[in-house]
Amino acid sequence: MERICFLLRVRPDRLAEYRARHAEVWPDMLEALRATGWRNYSLFLGEDGLLVGYLETDDFGKAREGMAATEVNARWQAEMAPFFEDLDGRPDEGMRPLAEVFHLD
Repeated sequence: MERICFLLRVRPDRLAEYRARHAEVWPDMLEALRATGWRNYSLFLGEDGLLVGYLETDDFGKAREGMAATEVNARWQAEMAPFFEDLDGRPDEGMRPLAEVFHLD
């Protein structure tokens, strides 16, 4: 199992709407995430726009490829892209996993 943590930055003027969108994630998006191996997926958002994502998966590369192949992900990413700062491309393409340096097992 892989534990993945990544950072992105949400535009400060879009924080409230970003939170609202994630309070009601589309059911077909949730199903696609589950079906492609995204488990224990959480997003944490700071008041400064720092977004911390965490998930567990058997193979992050395959999980990303699986989502990239879905129509619902293309729609979701297109709608979410304007919320982010310093992003070339789609938000899911901007996920750069941080190196894990410690884990209390």
